[in-house]
Amino acid sequence: MKINHLNLTVTDVAASQAFLETYFGLKCQASRGDNFAVLFDDDGFVLTLMKGREVEYPKTFHIGFPQSNEEQVNRMYQRLFEDGYDVKPPQHSHAYTFYVKAPGGFMVEILC
Repeated sequence: MKINHLNLTVTDVAASQAFLETYFGLKCQASRGDNFAVLFDDDGFVLTLMKGREVEYPKTFHIGFPQSNEEQVNRMYQRLFEDGYDVKPPQHSHAYTFYVKAPGGFMVEILC
């Protein structure tokens, strides 16, 4: 069995969509104004974004974008840092990883 769909409630659909397209290559296939967007990755995974007024995920909730190696993780870190995101440098933990709070109110992990 394979999971193929996830819906995230976000405070800002357009900003969340732009973030996911810019940094992770997701592509928007459909949207309804500022209320809803359907994004796909290269493997056919569907990520929907739905507008919510108040978004509060548990502290440990996140979505992950694995990279092929530490160099790619470092590049992602540098790019997000230079673009003004509040990110701490990658570190070796359960993986070589770092986290960033995405526009819209959810956490993203970049790891290898």
